[in-house]
Amino acid sequence: MKNPLRREPQSFAGKRALVTGGACGLGLAMTKILAAEGAKVLVVDVHGLAPEGVLPAGVEYRQLDVRSDEGWDETRNWVEATWGGLDLLFNNAGVAAGGRIDVESIENWQWIIDINLLGVVRGCRTFVPMMKQAGGGHIVNTASLAGLVHAPSMASYNAVKAAVVAVSETLRHELAPDRIDVSVICPSFFRTNLAESLQGKDVDMEETAVRLITQAPRSADEVASKALEGVRNRRFIVLTDSDGVAAYNAKRYARKAYDAAMIRSAKQVREGKDPMADIDKVWTRMRKSKS
Repeated sequence: MKNPLRREPQSFAGKRALVTGGACGLGLAMTKILAAEGAKVLVVDVHGLAPEGVLPAGVEYRQLDVRSDEGWDETRNWVEATWGGLDLLFNNAGVAAGGRIDVESIENWQWIIDINLLGVVRGCRTFVPMMKQAGGGHIVNTASLAGLVHAPSMASYNAVKAAVVAVSETLRHELAPDRIDVSVICPSFFRTNLAESLQGKDVDMEETAVRLITQAPRSADEVASKALEGVRNRRFIVLTDSDGVAAYNAKRYARKAYDAAMIRSAKQVREGKDPMADIDKVWTRMRKSKS
């Protein structure tokens, strides 16, 4: 029986793509690949003007705060008037936050929910009608490995990224009759400027997060290449690195070891030690067992 969700790989050449948070980090890395492959790209970001000399030639830029309904309306109007439609929507804009449940503030929870989750929701609500009218399209939502694997002391970040995965899965089935594909990108830690957005009261966890991001073994360019390979092949969950595959498999197939490692991680946070040390050992064992 033919899988109704399986379709042929796609080319980005000539496609009209919008990338939120596309002026830096993973968004910029994906923008460069899309432009190099012949896509028309509109980057939107919170800056009034695009950082000088950063975007590839020919890429359009507009300011957009993904928390602004009015800003989304203006972006849709521009796309409709300029391009007449949209083929690829990359809901990529996001911020980093986290902390222990009794330390992180409700204000920080509200901030990350409004950007990382509702920013994705607003993007989908804005452009799904246009894609339906056109007879198809592709929505790409940037989540995180944290949307699938939930380490301690990261409740707010885990929650919004898990919600992005849930929204993406819902839309994958909901929009299949309209020939709108949905992919959700779930990278592990990679080197990016995301650490600059960290804010909150849990200073110890913030220091750990900064170290994990800045010392990660992979770059935004490497993650973008893997991510767009998955998008090109219309995969739903796109795991971009071996660490992510091992972690996800550990949770699914080695649950006792996974839970024990997570509990030890929580204890290590209290002791001021590396909370990822034991978890990394579980990932390593999983990688070796699958090789």
